[in-house]
Amino acid sequence: MATDVESTLGADDYDEFGLLHENAEELGLPFAGRPDLSRRYADLPEGGRLSYLRWGRADPEIVFLHGGGQNAHTWDSVALALGRPAVAFDLLGHGRSSWRDDRDYGPWSNAEALGAVLPAVAPAAAVVVGMSLGGATLIRLAATFAQLCRRIVIVDVTPQVTDPERLPKGADLGAVALISGPPTFDSFEEMAAGAVALSPNRPAAAVRRGVRHNARRLPDGRWGWRYDLFSPRAPAPGALPAGGDGRRDQSDLRPLWDDVSLISAPTLLVRGGDSRFVHDSDVAEFRRRVPSLRDTVVGGAGHAVQSDQPLELAGLIRSFAGLADAEGSVPVAEDNDLRGQ
Repeated sequence: MATDVESTLGADDYDEFGLLHENAEELGLPFAGRPDLSRRYADLPEGGRLSYLRWGRADPEIVFLHGGGQNAHTWDSVALALGRPAVAFDLLGHGRSSWRDDRDYGPWSNAEALGAVLPAVAPAAAVVVGMSLGGATLIRLAATFAQLCRRIVIVDVTPQVTDPERLPKGADLGAVALISGPPTFDSFEEMAAGAVALSPNRPAAAVRRGVRHNARRLPDGRWGWRYDLFSPRAPAPGALPAGGDGRRDQSDLRPLWDDVSLISAPTLLVRGGDSRFVHDSDVAEFRRRVPSLRDTVVGGAGHAVQSDQPLELAGLIRSFAGLADAEGSVPVAEDNDLRGQ
Protein backbone atom coordinates (compact mmCIF):
# COMPACT_ATOMS: atom_id res chain seq x y z
CA MET A 1 0.00 0.00 0.00
CA ALA A 2 1.09 3.59 -0.62
CA THR A 3 0.13 7.02 0.66
CA ASP A 4 -0.29 10.25 -1.29
CA VAL A 5 1.28 12.78 1.09
CA GLU A 6 0.52 15.81 -1.07
CA SER A 7 -3.00 16.02 0.39
CA THR A 8 -1.57 16.35 3.91
CA LEU A 9 0.44 19.53 3.32
CA GLY A 10 -0.31 23.02 4.55
CA ALA A 11 -0.83 26.10 2.38
CA ASP A 12 2.19 26.91 0.22
CA ASP A 13 2.55 29.54 -2.52
CA TYR A 14 5.72 27.95 -3.90
CA ASP A 15 6.08 27.87 -7.71
CA GLU A 16 8.39 24.93 -8.43
CA PHE A 17 9.23 26.27 -11.91
CA GLY A 18 9.74 29.86 -10.82
CA LEU A 19 13.45 29.56 -10.01
CA LEU A 20 14.82 28.14 -13.25
CA HIS A 21 16.17 31.53 -14.27
CA GLU A 22 18.63 31.19 -11.39
CA ASN A 23 19.89 27.85 -12.75
CA ALA A 24 20.37 29.39 -16.18
CA GLU A 25 22.20 32.40 -14.78
CA GLU A 26 24.60 30.21 -12.79
CA LEU A 27 25.35 28.18 -15.93
CA GLY A 28 25.77 31.22 -18.15
CA LEU A 29 22.91 30.06 -20.37
CA PRO A 30 20.40 32.37 -22.07
CA PHE A 31 16.94 32.24 -20.52
CA ALA A 32 13.98 33.27 -22.67
CA GLY A 33 11.37 32.32 -20.10
CA ARG A 34 10.04 29.18 -18.55
CA PRO A 35 10.83 26.15 -20.72
CA ASP A 36 8.21 23.67 -21.84
CA LEU A 37 8.15 21.83 -18.53
CA SER A 38 5.32 20.13 -16.65
CA ARG A 39 4.64 18.05 -13.56
CA ARG A 40 3.06 14.66 -14.32
CA TYR A 41 2.08 11.44 -12.56
CA ALA A 42 2.03 7.75 -13.47
CA ASP A 43 -0.14 5.27 -11.56
CA LEU A 44 1.47 2.09 -10.25
CA PRO A 45 -0.22 -1.32 -10.68
CA GLU A 46 -0.39 -2.06 -6.95
CA GLY A 47 -1.42 1.44 -5.86
CA GLY A 48 0.35 4.74 -5.44
CA ARG A 49 1.99 6.77 -8.16
CA LEU A 50 5.31 8.05 -9.41
CA SER A 51 5.65 11.76 -10.05
CA TYR A 52 7.98 13.13 -12.69
CA LEU A 53 8.99 16.29 -14.53
CA ARG A 54 8.63 16.22 -18.29
CA TRP A 55 10.98 18.48 -20.23
CA GLY A 56 9.61 19.19 -23.71
CA ARG A 57 6.79 17.49 -25.61
CA ALA A 58 8.74 15.18 -27.91
CA ASP A 59 9.43 11.58 -26.94
CA PRO A 60 11.90 11.68 -24.01
CA GLU A 61 15.50 10.98 -24.95
CA ILE A 62 16.79 10.98 -21.36
CA VAL A 63 15.53 9.51 -18.08
CA PHE A 64 16.97 10.95 -14.85
CA LEU A 65 16.94 9.17 -11.46
CA HIS A 66 17.99 11.13 -8.36
CA GLY A 67 19.80 10.09 -5.18
CA GLY A 68 18.45 9.35 -1.72
CA GLY A 69 16.95 12.39 -0.01
CA GLN A 70 16.78 14.28 -3.33
CA ASN A 71 14.07 14.73 -5.98
CA ALA A 72 13.64 15.34 -9.70
CA HIS A 73 14.72 18.99 -9.43
CA THR A 74 18.31 17.96 -8.68
CA TRP A 75 18.62 17.51 -12.48
CA ASP A 76 17.29 20.99 -13.43
CA SER A 77 20.67 22.46 -14.34
CA VAL A 78 21.76 19.37 -16.30
CA ALA A 79 18.44 19.27 -18.15
CA LEU A 80 18.68 22.98 -19.01
CA ALA A 81 22.22 22.53 -20.28
CA LEU A 82 21.28 19.56 -22.46
CA GLY A 83 18.16 21.18 -23.89
CA ARG A 84 16.70 17.82 -24.96
CA PRO A 85 13.32 16.17 -24.22
CA ALA A 86 13.64 14.31 -20.94
CA VAL A 87 11.86 13.01 -17.86
CA ALA A 88 13.16 13.30 -14.30
CA PHE A 89 11.45 11.05 -11.77
CA ASP A 90 10.77 11.42 -8.08
CA LEU A 91 11.56 7.98 -6.70
CA LEU A 92 9.08 6.42 -4.30
CA GLY A 93 9.18 8.14 -0.91
CA HIS A 94 10.67 11.28 -2.47
CA GLY A 95 9.41 14.53 -3.96
CA ARG A 96 5.77 14.24 -4.95
CA SER A 97 5.72 10.47 -5.43
CA SER A 98 3.80 8.21 -3.05
CA TRP A 99 5.20 7.03 0.26
CA ARG A 100 5.14 3.28 0.88
CA ASP A 101 3.54 1.98 4.05
CA ASP A 102 6.38 -0.57 4.43
CA ARG A 103 8.98 2.20 3.87
CA ASP A 104 10.81 0.05 1.33
CA TYR A 105 12.67 2.53 -0.89
CA GLY A 106 15.55 0.33 -1.97
CA PRO A 107 16.68 -0.12 -5.58
CA TRP A 108 14.75 -3.37 -5.98
CA SER A 109 11.37 -1.76 -5.31
CA ASN A 110 12.34 1.38 -7.23
CA ALA A 111 13.30 -0.60 -10.32
CA GLU A 112 10.07 -2.58 -10.20
CA ALA A 113 8.05 0.66 -10.06
CA LEU A 114 10.01 2.23 -12.91
CA GLY A 115 9.72 -0.91 -14.99
CA ALA A 116 5.94 -0.61 -14.70
CA VAL A 117 5.69 3.01 -15.90
CA LEU A 118 8.62 3.61 -18.25
CA PRO A 119 7.08 1.69 -21.18
CA ALA A 120 4.36 4.36 -21.29
CA VAL A 121 6.40 7.39 -20.17
CA ALA A 122 9.75 6.96 -21.96
CA PRO A 123 9.79 3.72 -23.99
CA ALA A 124 12.58 4.74 -26.37
CA ALA A 125 14.93 6.88 -24.28
CA ALA A 126 18.49 6.92 -25.59
CA VAL A 127 20.01 6.97 -22.10
CA VAL A 128 19.05 6.52 -18.46
CA VAL A 129 21.08 8.48 -15.89
CA GLY A 130 21.09 7.62 -12.19
CA MET A 131 22.98 9.14 -9.26
CA SER A 132 23.62 7.44 -5.88
CA LEU A 133 20.35 5.66 -4.95
CA GLY A 134 19.18 6.39 -8.50
CA GLY A 135 22.35 4.80 -9.83
CA ALA A 136 21.84 1.70 -7.70
CA THR A 137 18.25 1.60 -8.95
CA LEU A 138 19.57 1.89 -12.50
CA ILE A 139 21.83 -1.13 -12.00
CA ARG A 140 18.79 -3.19 -11.03
CA LEU A 141 16.69 -1.68 -13.83
CA ALA A 142 19.32 -2.44 -16.48
CA ALA A 143 19.57 -6.04 -15.25
CA THR A 144 15.82 -6.72 -15.15
CA PHE A 145 14.35 -4.35 -17.77
CA ALA A 146 17.17 -4.27 -20.30
CA GLN A 147 14.87 -3.15 -23.12
CA LEU A 148 14.34 0.18 -21.32
CA CYS A 149 18.04 0.86 -20.86
CA ARG A 150 19.78 1.39 -24.20
CA ARG A 151 22.66 3.25 -22.57
CA ILE A 152 23.22 3.95 -18.90
CA VAL A 153 25.19 6.57 -16.97
CA ILE A 154 25.81 5.76 -13.30
CA VAL A 155 26.93 8.68 -11.14
CA ASP A 156 29.15 8.10 -8.10
CA VAL A 157 27.86 4.76 -6.87
CA THR A 158 28.63 1.04 -7.05
CA PRO A 159 27.17 -1.80 -4.97
CA GLN A 160 30.18 -1.56 -2.69
CA VAL A 161 29.38 1.90 -1.30
CA THR A 162 27.41 0.39 1.60
CA ASP A 163 30.31 -1.78 2.77
CA PRO A 164 30.26 -0.95 6.51
CA GLU A 165 34.07 -1.00 6.64
CA ARG A 166 34.44 1.99 4.33
CA LEU A 167 31.28 4.09 4.56
CA PRO A 168 32.12 7.82 4.51
CA LYS A 169 31.86 9.60 7.84
CA GLY A 170 31.94 13.14 9.15
CA ALA A 171 33.03 15.77 6.66
CA ASP A 172 33.28 13.18 3.87
CA LEU A 173 29.49 12.85 3.91
CA GLY A 174 28.90 16.47 2.85
CA ALA A 175 25.21 17.24 2.25
CA VAL A 176 24.41 13.51 2.51
CA ALA A 177 24.49 14.07 6.28
CA LEU A 178 21.15 15.87 5.97
CA ILE A 179 19.38 12.52 5.62
CA SER A 180 20.21 11.65 9.24
CA GLY A 181 19.46 15.16 10.54
CA PRO A 182 16.28 16.48 12.17
CA PRO A 183 13.03 15.68 10.33
CA THR A 184 11.33 19.04 11.02
CA PHE A 185 12.31 22.69 11.46
CA ASP A 186 10.65 25.74 12.95
CA SER A 187 11.32 27.80 9.82
CA PHE A 188 12.54 27.47 6.27
CA GLU A 189 15.53 29.69 7.14
CA GLU A 190 16.67 27.22 9.78
CA MET A 191 16.31 24.39 7.27
CA ALA A 192 18.27 26.16 4.55
CA ALA A 193 21.05 27.32 6.87
CA GLY A 194 21.94 23.76 7.80
CA ALA A 195 22.20 22.72 4.16
CA VAL A 196 24.30 25.76 3.22
CA ALA A 197 26.74 24.95 6.04
CA LEU A 198 27.20 21.42 4.68
CA SER A 199 27.76 22.62 1.08
CA PRO A 200 30.70 25.07 1.25
CA ASN A 201 31.68 24.58 -2.41
CA ARG A 202 28.29 25.61 -3.85
CA PRO A 203 26.71 29.05 -4.12
CA ALA A 204 24.44 29.63 -1.15
CA ALA A 205 21.60 30.66 -3.47
CA ALA A 206 21.84 27.35 -5.33
CA VAL A 207 21.74 25.38 -2.07
CA ARG A 208 18.73 27.35 -0.85
CA ARG A 209 16.96 26.67 -4.14
CA GLY A 210 17.62 22.96 -3.79
CA VAL A 211 16.29 22.99 -0.24
CA ARG A 212 13.14 24.80 -1.38
CA HIS A 213 12.50 22.11 -3.98
CA ASN A 214 12.97 19.50 -1.26
CA ALA A 215 10.92 21.17 1.49
CA ARG A 216 7.26 20.99 2.35
CA ARG A 217 5.30 23.14 4.73
CA LEU A 218 3.36 21.11 7.28
CA PRO A 219 -0.17 21.89 8.48
CA ASP A 220 1.20 23.14 11.84
CA GLY A 221 3.43 25.68 10.08
CA ARG A 222 6.69 23.81 10.61
CA TRP A 223 8.84 22.60 7.72
CA GLY A 224 9.85 19.07 6.76
CA TRP A 225 11.72 17.31 3.99
CA ARG A 226 9.98 15.90 0.91
CA TYR A 227 11.24 12.40 1.60
CA ASP A 228 10.39 9.54 3.92
CA LEU A 229 13.77 8.33 5.14
CA PHE A 230 13.88 8.99 8.86
CA SER A 231 12.29 6.18 10.88
CA PRO A 232 13.55 2.59 10.69
CA ARG A 233 12.17 0.93 7.58
CA ALA A 234 10.65 -2.52 7.48
CA PRO A 235 12.66 -4.62 5.01
CA ALA A 236 10.67 -6.16 2.17
CA PRO A 237 10.66 -9.87 1.35
CA GLY A 238 13.39 -10.79 -1.12
CA ALA A 239 15.36 -13.62 -2.61
CA LEU A 240 18.64 -12.44 -1.08
CA PRO A 241 17.97 -12.27 2.67
CA ALA A 242 20.33 -10.35 4.95
CA GLY A 243 19.46 -12.37 8.04
CA GLY A 244 17.64 -15.34 9.40
CA ASP A 245 14.19 -13.82 8.97
CA GLY A 246 14.24 -14.26 5.20
CA ARG A 247 13.91 -10.55 4.49
CA ARG A 248 16.20 -8.38 2.40
CA ASP A 249 18.20 -5.55 3.97
CA GLN A 250 17.37 -2.67 1.62
CA SER A 251 20.27 -0.58 2.95
CA ASP A 252 22.88 -3.13 1.81
CA LEU A 253 23.57 -2.65 -1.90
CA ARG A 254 26.28 -5.31 -2.22
CA PRO A 255 23.90 -7.98 -3.62
CA LEU A 256 23.56 -5.71 -6.67
CA TRP A 257 26.96 -6.92 -7.87
CA ASP A 258 25.09 -9.93 -9.30
CA ASP A 259 22.94 -7.48 -11.29
CA VAL A 260 26.03 -5.64 -12.53
CA SER A 261 27.10 -8.90 -14.16
CA LEU A 262 23.82 -8.94 -16.12
CA ILE A 263 24.20 -5.45 -17.60
CA SER A 264 24.33 -5.55 -21.40
CA ALA A 265 23.90 -1.86 -22.20
CA PRO A 266 26.86 0.44 -22.89
CA THR A 267 27.74 1.86 -19.49
CA LEU A 268 29.50 5.01 -18.27
CA LEU A 269 30.50 5.36 -14.61
CA VAL A 270 31.06 8.96 -13.51
CA ARG A 271 32.84 9.75 -10.24
CA GLY A 272 33.20 13.03 -8.39
CA GLY A 273 36.87 13.86 -7.97
CA ASP A 274 36.31 15.01 -4.38
CA SER A 275 33.94 12.18 -3.46
CA ARG A 276 34.94 9.35 -1.13
CA PHE A 277 32.06 7.03 -2.00
CA VAL A 278 33.50 5.06 -4.93
CA HIS A 279 36.99 3.55 -4.71
CA ASP A 280 39.34 2.49 -7.50
CA SER A 281 38.83 -1.12 -6.45
CA ASP A 282 35.07 -0.70 -7.04
CA VAL A 283 35.71 0.46 -10.59
CA ALA A 284 38.04 -2.49 -11.17
CA GLU A 285 35.37 -4.92 -9.97
CA PHE A 286 32.72 -3.21 -12.11
CA ARG A 287 34.97 -3.55 -15.17
CA ARG A 288 35.68 -7.21 -14.37
CA ARG A 289 31.94 -7.83 -14.60
CA VAL A 290 31.29 -5.35 -17.47
CA PRO A 291 34.51 -5.33 -19.55
CA SER A 292 33.20 -2.59 -21.88
CA LEU A 293 32.72 -0.15 -18.97
CA ARG A 294 33.81 3.43 -19.53
CA ASP A 295 34.61 5.57 -16.53
CA THR A 296 35.65 9.13 -15.86
CA VAL A 297 36.35 11.41 -12.91
CA VAL A 298 34.92 14.93 -12.76
CA GLY A 299 37.23 17.34 -10.97
CA GLY A 300 35.75 19.85 -8.55
CA ALA A 301 32.75 17.63 -7.85
CA GLY A 302 31.74 15.71 -4.77
CA HIS A 303 29.15 12.97 -4.56
CA ALA A 304 26.43 15.07 -6.27
CA VAL A 305 28.20 15.67 -9.57
CA GLN A 306 24.98 17.01 -11.11
CA SER A 307 24.98 19.86 -8.59
CA ASP A 308 28.71 20.59 -8.39
CA GLN A 309 29.61 20.38 -12.10
CA PRO A 310 26.35 20.28 -14.11
CA LEU A 311 27.83 21.57 -17.36
CA GLU A 312 30.58 18.96 -17.42
CA LEU A 313 28.16 16.16 -16.57
CA ALA A 314 25.77 17.36 -19.29
CA GLY A 315 28.64 17.25 -21.79
CA LEU A 316 29.54 13.71 -20.77
CA ILE A 317 25.93 12.54 -21.14
CA ARG A 318 25.52 14.25 -24.51
CA SER A 319 28.73 12.75 -25.87
CA PHE A 320 28.18 9.25 -24.50
CA ALA A 321 24.58 9.02 -25.73
CA GLY A 322 25.15 10.85 -29.03
CA LEU A 323 22.45 13.41 -28.25
CA ALA A 324 21.78 16.49 -30.32
CA ASP A 325 22.54 19.83 -28.71
CA ALA A 326 19.90 22.51 -28.26
CA GLU A 327 20.37 23.67 -31.86
CA GLY A 328 19.80 20.19 -33.25
CA SER A 329 23.31 19.11 -34.25
CA VAL A 330 24.60 15.79 -33.01
CA PRO A 331 28.15 16.04 -31.62
CA VAL A 332 30.80 13.48 -32.41
CA ALA A 333 31.58 11.45 -29.31
CA GLU A 334 34.91 12.43 -27.75
CA ASP A 335 36.18 9.40 -25.86
CA ASN A 336 39.53 10.88 -24.82
CA ASP A 337 38.19 11.59 -21.34
CA LEU A 338 36.56 8.17 -20.94
CA ARG A 339 38.54 5.11 -19.94
CA GLY A 340 37.61 1.69 -21.27
CA GLN A 341 36.43 0.45 -24.65
